[in-house]
Amino acid sequence: MSTTRRGGLGRGLGALIPTAPPSPGPRGEDDDAVRQVPGARFAELPVGDIRPNPKQPRQVFDEAALEELAHSLREVGFLQPVVVRPAGSGREDYELVMGERRLRAAQLAGFTMIPAIVRETNDDALLRDALLENLHREQLNPLEEGAAYAQLLEEFGATHEELAKRIGRSRSQVSNTIRLLNLPPSVQRKVAAGVLSAGHARALLGIDSAEAQERLSQRIVAEGLSVRAVEELVAVGEDGAVARRKSRAQRHRAPALDELASGLSDHFETRVRVDLGRSRGKITIEFASVDDLERIVSAMAPTLATARTTRRESPG
Repeated sequence: MSTTRRGGLGRGLGALIPTAPPSPGPRGEDDDAVRQVPGARFAELPVGDIRPNPKQPRQVFDEAALEELAHSLREVGFLQPVVVRPAGSGREDYELVMGERRLRAAQLAGFTMIPAIVRETNDDALLRDALLENLHREQLNPLEEGAAYAQLLEEFGATHEELAKRIGRSRSQVSNTIRLLNLPPSVQRKVAAGVLSAGHARALLGIDSAEAQERLSQRIVAEGLSVRAVEELVAVGEDGAVARRKSRAQRHRAPALDELASGLSDHFETRVRVDLGRSRGKITIEFASVDDLERIVSAMAPTLATARTTRRESPG
C-alpha cells in the first residue's frame, strides 16, 4: 500500500526548515523570510532508505501504542519529522537519529515516504538556536506550533522556560499548545484546517473523553459556538445549558433542517447552515482560508476543482 502524508497539515520542525534559500527582497533583504538552518535540511525520504539507529536504547515497543500512532498518521499526517543523518556509505541512505516510534508506525501504516530533518552537524545547540529563531518568525497553525515545541523539548534539549522566553509567550501557553497534540485525529483535522480555533481546541482539552471531544467539536462547527460558550459547556457538562443560549428563531427551526445542516457540517468539516424562508431557502457554507475553500470545493465538485487546478497550472 502506498500511503502519503495528508496535504495541508504541518510537519513540526520540518515546517521551520526551508528547502531552498529564501528569495531576497527588493534590497536583497530577507528579514521576513524563514532563515536558513545551518547544518540541517528538510526532505521527504523513502522509508526503505532509513536504517534504524543501532544504538537505540529502547528494544521493546508497545504494539498497541504503535497501532494507535499509525492510525493517527493515517488520519492527520506527520506533524513531527524524524531526524536522520547521512549513513556515509556512499549511497543515498540515512541512519535514524531520533524518531524510531514514528518510523515504525509509518511502516505499520504503509507509508512509503516520510518527512525528515537531515542533520549534517552534531552541534545540537546550533540547530536548536536556529530553529528557535525560525519559530519566532514563521506563521504556523496551532498543531504545527505544538509539534515544533514538543520536538524541540524532546530532541534538542530546549526547556519550557527557554521556549517561552525566545518566542515571547508564557510557559503555560507553551504547555497548553503542546497539549493540543492529545486531541483526537478528527478534531486535529478541524484545527489544522482553521475550522476550530486554538481557543476552541484548548477548551476541548477540559473534557477527558475523546468521544465527547469529537461530539462537542461537531457542535462547535454546526452551531458556531464561541470559545466562551464552549468553556461554559465544558464547565457544566457537555449537555448543559446551551439550549438557553439559542434564540427563539433557532428553537422553532425544523428538526429536519438541523439534521441536514449537521450532516453537511460533518461531511465538509466546517459550519453549514440551512435556512428555509416562506418562498426560498439558503445553504451557507463557511470556510477559514483559500486552502480550506479549495478543500471544500474538491469535496463538492471534484471535476470543477480539477479544472481550476489545470487552468492555474497551464502556461500563460
